[in-house]
Amino acid sequence: MASKELSDALLLAALNALAQHDGNQSHAAQALGMDRATFRHRLRLAERRGLKAGVASADDPQAMRALIQRLTAELRAAGKVSEQTEIIKGVIGSMARQVEELDAPQWVLTPSTKTSMPGVPTLFLSDLHWGEQVFPAQINNVNEYNLEIAHARMKTLVDSAIHLLQIISPKMQYPGIVVPLGGDLISGNIHDELTATNELNSMPTVLDIYGVLVSVIAVLADMFGRVFLPCVSGNHGRDTQKIWNKDRHATSFDWLICKFLAKHFEQDKRVTFFIPDGPDAYYKVYDYAYLLTHGDQFRGGDGLIGCLGPIIRGDHKKRSRNSQVDMDYDTMIIGHWHQYIHHSRVIVNGSLKGYDEYAYNNNFGFETPCQALWLTHPKYGITYRMPVYVDSKRVVKTDWVSVPR
Repeated sequence: MASKELSDALLLAALNALAQHDGNQSHAAQALGMDRATFRHRLRLAERRGLKAGVASADDPQAMRALIQRLTAELRAAGKVSEQTEIIKGVIGSMARQVEELDAPQWVLTPSTKTSMPGVPTLFLSDLHWGEQVFPAQINNVNEYNLEIAHARMKTLVDSAIHLLQIISPKMQYPGIVVPLGGDLISGNIHDELTATNELNSMPTVLDIYGVLVSVIAVLADMFGRVFLPCVSGNHGRDTQKIWNKDRHATSFDWLICKFLAKHFEQDKRVTFFIPDGPDAYYKVYDYAYLLTHGDQFRGGDGLIGCLGPIIRGDHKKRSRNSQVDMDYDTMIIGHWHQYIHHSRVIVNGSLKGYDEYAYNNNFGFETPCQALWLTHPKYGITYRMPVYVDSKRVVKTDWVSVPR
């Protein structure tokens, strides 16, 4: 019978492979280049002969051939893993090169020789939710939002940001301004309630906000001389039921708006766009590295720590991922959570929309509509930091309703 022809050395090779793969028969059989049924047959024969796992003798040619066969198979498997790793690193590395080879404006990277300059300002635009309506009667009259208010708040945002920067530097000694577009530029139709209550459908909303952002960028270019706009997509602007991991950018109106804007300003040398296909934009202001992402990848939180739990965990994961491919960053900037938070490692943007029915019904804390503004200094990194409040009217508390005695 064939089983009698098998030497102890071959059976020992099977036992050794099983031990090396922590008892996983499928992996051990694969390492030896045989099917699982043959491998199990050898294990049964080894058990009958009372053999135990151990190192084969170098004097046994059959055992050494089996050992060489096993090691060759393992080396081949390891080579495939290594090859896949190199492919992955190559893809991510090409992303890094794409950033490095991007025609990044020199004023963003090279500090001015004037020591009195305060640095480069960043005005973070995200979570505009253009086209959405917030009905004041449904949230105790603490906020209202529609297209008319959105237009007014955007004007207030630009005027207030310029005013604040003039306070810091009356002569406006800035080499330019960075304006990240962080997603959720439009409300979109991702929920039935939004489809039913949005003031405009997605296409007309895209046209409206496109015109507004063209004006905003032109004003900032005239005021600061140069504008750099890294861009990512959010989750609200998608045209799919769920967010796609593949072609996320190509299923998002946010990406389309950014591409339209870049096309509009392609002849204007004062304006530079960076629109990666992935969910993250990695860029530098001087030597200070930023990672721009929308923030919808981070989920969870509770009533005690709110959004900080998922954000800090998400930041830790991204830092770990990026450090493996030499793309470390200093600060991650995100939107999505509609809460203005400014830490040294993470900047979370507010929203133009402000407090809404979702926040009210889920008992989230009240947030005044605002956008983040800060300066990056060539020596000290982030220095001045401030929210830009966009609602010209102060919230008036509603009178309590009382029943007469």
